[in-house]
Amino acid sequence: MNGPARAHKTTPGPRPTAGARTRFPVLPQARHWLLLGALLCAAVVVLGFTVQLLPGDTAAELHVDQDLSTHHVAVLTAVAMGINFLFGPVAGLGLIAVIAVVVLLVRRDLATAVAFGVVACSGWVASEVFKLIVARQRPNPALLFDPLSPETGSNSFPSGHVSFAVALAFALYFLARGTRWSKLVAAAGAVVAVTVAWSRLYVGVHYPTDVAASFLAASAAFVLLAGLWNRYAPRLFDRLPAALTTPSGRR
Repeated sequence: MNGPARAHKTTPGPRPTAGARTRFPVLPQARHWLLLGALLCAAVVVLGFTVQLLPGDTAAELHVDQDLSTHHVAVLTAVAMGINFLFGPVAGLGLIAVIAVVVLLVRRDLATAVAFGVVACSGWVASEVFKLIVARQRPNPALLFDPLSPETGSNSFPSGHVSFAVALAFALYFLARGTRWSKLVAAAGAVVAVTVAWSRLYVGVHYPTDVAASFLAASAAFVLLAGLWNRYAPRLFDRLPAALTTPSGRR
């Protein structure tokens, strides 16, 4: 009769990471994300200083705003002013908070809710940084036929509204990717971002290069954020109690 089986010595396994607990949400990341992000940032700054140093370009761009200002119609004005409010800082932050809370309640996934929030906010943050660097004056409302929302100041470049719209499109696509809705969400996000860009010219508070630079600024923010999130966020979430980061029903 064989003797009792010898007990095998075991060593404790590595501590599970946040990614293991929650299937940590990974943002789409460019291969050379740091270089690409730096190049996009440089492109925004170069464009901003170029239009500042060439007054003729600003005068030509102002004609676009002036032409739109003479062709205001009630329906388009209502749409533009609605966008002016909805994609502004107060309503925009409220919209981000609502969607993040819904994600948290439905998916029971704190990391995904946080990822959505930081991606959606990244456009605003980037626009504020570039506004301080470039300090371009807004179009003079006194030179417009029908200024809908007169604004002045050296915060024209780039547009915060458009930067937010682009970042929000990235954030919503992040939630929808891998589902049958991903292409629809991507297309809708692009249409909304372009519509917001048009509205800023229609209202007369930005120049065309302001709204064009917003797409670059928000893209730069997303590229850099994705690289940083994928590298450092799992370690940060691993420090949180498992009860906070483990969705209901997952083991």
